[in-house]
Amino acid sequence: MKQTAGLIFRSMILVLLGVAVGLLINRRSSNAPADDSLTVYDPNGNKLEKVMQIVRKKYVDSIDVDSVEGVTINNLLQKLDPHSVYLHKKQAQSLSEKLEGGFDGIGIESQLLRDTLFVTQVLPGSPAYKAGLPNGARIITLNGKPFSGTHLTNDRVNNAFSGSNDTGLYVGVLTDDSKAVKTFRIKRGHVNLSSLDAAYITSPGVGYIKISKFGTTTDTDFKSSLKRLKGQGMQKLVLDLRGNGGGYLNTATALADEFLPKGRLIVYTQGQHEPRTDYFATDSGLFEQGKLAVIIDEHSASASEILAGALQDLDRAVIIGRRSFGKGLVQEQFRFDDGTALNLTVARYFTPSGRSIQKSYKAGTESYKNDLAERLQKGELYTAQNNVDDSTFNMAVTYHTTAGKKVYGGGGIMPDIFVPEEAAENSRLVLDLLRNQAFSGYVVERMQNVLKNYRTADDYLNFFSINDVEFNRFVNYGSALGLIKDADMHELTVNKPYIKTLLKAQAARFKWGSEWFYRTLNQNDAGISKAIAALNQ
Repeated sequence: MKQTAGLIFRSMILVLLGVAVGLLINRRSSNAPADDSLTVYDPNGNKLEKVMQIVRKKYVDSIDVDSVEGVTINNLLQKLDPHSVYLHKKQAQSLSEKLEGGFDGIGIESQLLRDTLFVTQVLPGSPAYKAGLPNGARIITLNGKPFSGTHLTNDRVNNAFSGSNDTGLYVGVLTDDSKAVKTFRIKRGHVNLSSLDAAYITSPGVGYIKISKFGTTTDTDFKSSLKRLKGQGMQKLVLDLRGNGGGYLNTATALADEFLPKGRLIVYTQGQHEPRTDYFATDSGLFEQGKLAVIIDEHSASASEILAGALQDLDRAVIIGRRSFGKGLVQEQFRFDDGTALNLTVARYFTPSGRSIQKSYKAGTESYKNDLAERLQKGELYTAQNNVDDSTFNMAVTYHTTAGKKVYGGGGIMPDIFVPEEAAENSRLVLDLLRNQAFSGYVVERMQNVLKNYRTADDYLNFFSINDVEFNRFVNYGSALGLIKDADMHELTVNKPYIKTLLKAQAARFKWGSEWFYRTLNQNDAGISKAIAALNQ
């Protein structure tokens, strides 16, 4: 696992890893009030709390009370809907870091390999970056004491790098260029994170922006990238929301505002205890005229669906890809003094045409969670006809866009142009290799010398390819880790081109950052090709 506390976790390719859908959190996050809306924490009259008190005092064995309490509360919440959830302290902190645009630490991504911590990415502008810590370094000592080879675990690493801002660490590392340990003094501080994974010109006059989440800085990051791309001649835009599990409601409306003229309804929310609230576009949009294509997939959820739904209903963009997840619920976060939190569904949201895109959860949470697997099994992700025949829209109520085009509610956003999923993206072998970080491990251990041959990312992108010799070396590496077995040879052969692409993309990310991962991965991407074709019609 990549480290999280004091370092950072960032998924490199969410769509391939089957990312869990993120919560759409109303910005009105608050400390939990002592009223009827949170009676599960009322110690005076709540039966659940009384049961927990008895368990603490009388149960036959020692137990982790916090863990049991969290499970108990979540069992209660899951009877309400699949997205109301109780978060333990670390979960709440992790979610906050992902959406608030940064975290406190030294600013590296890392991977444990053979009891040694390897630096797989130094984040630009971070304390580690300012100190000159290089990618690929092996951390040998920490504060003058041995670190490598000391039976490291993820928890030990997290604890070792955690600490207050402005406190220092002495990190002793080895690189491929030197056999002597070099020590860097790194002062912990705040690390800013962009919610934009990539922003570049993908074809003449066409810009490409990929957004991984809707956090507090997303609109600012988007505006900055948009201005830069306009300066490079961009007239049309491909907005990639694949794998984007959501984020803040007001961030989604702010993004929609960049594309819509003043006065257009973006979305409205309403609940039993929440009066209808309408969100309208203002006159401050930076891209109200140029052609726009939005790419979605089955992992695009909540805030992504608000944006895609508004742009589809108002005929502002062509929607490319596959039916989105189908999350139309709004959560508000209530924080507790111990750092835990409750994300409670307080409203539904509706697109401008009046549709709710929330898929049914009447069959229970397990059925709800298995929906994507069932769509995959039915073939809905692979052919346009199956996408229509097997989808929930067969029985859905229809709505219409401002231009009269038929759209649907009740289960996500149906794209205007279907793009099938590549079978390799759901390959068990490929997913196992990704989950176990075989690609990043191979790059950091075996490809650093290869990367030295390329002075620029453009040269690498245009002239380097993973040949069969390198591919076979990777197979041997995966076999030594126990991830590739004899029974996998057929699957390995079928998915060979995609595995080569992933390996090249991961190497690009290691040396030049996240954007070059996507530039490499997107070179032969069917969704982007169809988006560009639609924009150029």
